[in-house]
This record gives sequence, C-alpha cells and structure tokens, in this order.
Amino acid sequence: MQTPLIVMALESESQGKLEALGVEVLYCGVGKVNAAYHLTRRLHELARAGQTVPYVLNLGSAGSHHFNTGTLVEIDRFVQRDMDAVALGFAYGQTPFDTTPATISVPRRFHHLPAGMCGSGDSFVEGAPPIPCDVVEMEAFAMAKVCLHEGVSFTSVKYITDGADGNASRDWQANLAAAAQCFHELLTTKG
Repeated sequence: MQTPLIVMALESESQGKLEALGVEVLYCGVGKVNAAYHLTRRLHELARAGQTVPYVLNLGSAGSHHFNTGTLVEIDRFVQRDMDAVALGFAYGQTPFDTTPATISVPRRFHHLPAGMCGSGDSFVEGAPPIPCDVVEMEAFAMAKVCLHEGVSFTSVKYITDGADGNASRDWQANLAAAAQCFHELLTTKG
C-alpha cells in the first residue's frame, strides 16, 4: 500500500512525531497561497519523477465553535471564509468568475471521526466566522482546490486546538503537543 502525501502547515503541528514514524511531511507554511503553491509544486515534482500519489492527507490544527478542544475532525467540505465579492453580485465565499464550486466536498476516509465543514481564510479567527462552518483554519480549502484540479484524492483531518475565541492564540499554542500526539496515533492505528 502506498502512503499518502502528508501536508501540514507547520512543523510545530507534528513536533517530529510523524518523521519518527519514517513518514515524509511536506510543510507548506501558513495561508492559502503558501498551501496552494507548495502542494502544486510537490505534486508536479512527483509527477515528473513518475511517482503517483494515492491521496493527499492534510493534517493540522484548527479552531471551532462547534467541536470541543481535543477533538479530531475529518473535514468533508471546504469553503473560503474570507472570499467576499458580494458587492459584485456573488455569494459570500464564491470566487468571482471561477468555475470551481464555492463548497468543495470530498469523500470520507476516517469514518470513526466526526465530520465537519472547514472554513479556510488568511486570518487567525478569534470570533464567529463570517460564513457558516464547523472548523476554521488557514490552508485546507486551497489544498482541496489544488487536488480537485490536479485529479488527486484529498483528505483532511484537523485537531481542534481552540474555541476560535479570545483565548484562541494562547490555546492554540498550548495544545500543539496534544495535536501532534493525536496525529501520530491516527497514522499508527488507522489499520
């Protein structure tokens, strides 16, 4: 069985636990632009080398008003929570003149986890997101869109580090070690 291409924003989200398993991780950096650039580049490098990717697995931290801190959530729908072209007559979250759906849906792979909708945007959320979603973070929509256009299956699992509230920054930092441990356990027990 081939292993997926694992993509995370930051090394602090894995804390070396995935590399200790012998797993290669692509760290893309924070934000949608970094995620899209680095994932696209890596997929094209692998294709030029004649290597196929069974699927891309995005692991990372997220905030949520819906799920409790400490919960692993499989994301099955993705939206852009910061795309606002309402003044041009487009729905909030819809990219103007783009044929990609405003909500990207993907099949589930980890059925033992709860599922949710992720709102990605280039801001750290400390309040209610401007678009309905269960989880907020900064990269997954971009990765889902890249995979959709490149014809690669995409899966995303987020560890809820904070309540996307006034304590989000502190709680995010305090819960990164627990997130890394949960990702380690997910990869070693997924069977």
